[in-house]
Amino acid sequence: MPAYVIVEIDIHDPANYKRYKTLVPPTIAAYGGRYLARGAKPDVLEGGPAHNILIIEFENAETARRWYASPEYQAAKAVRQGHSNLRLLLVDDFVKPPEPAR
Repeated sequence: MPAYVIVEIDIHDPANYKRYKTLVPPTIAAYGGRYLARGAKPDVLEGGPAHNILIIEFENAETARRWYASPEYQAAKAVRQGHSNLRLLLVDDFVKPPEPAR
């Protein structure tokens, strides 16, 4: 079952954040992940302010966790820290809605 990493990021230092942006895509690709949305600016319909949103799909949650714990991503993460605030969520247990009655 696919798993999704949903990221909300508030960038404080765009110049230094650029290096992180170049380091991360190869780490995602190495674990079979792919971007579904990248750098999207949400239109907030309810709740507080939101920041850039990314959605990354992996084959399953175990693969997503291996990517996150990988030395390659941890090196990229070290570059990002201090230049942004990030919330990273792993979602893998979707409840499929019932089919509408016909």
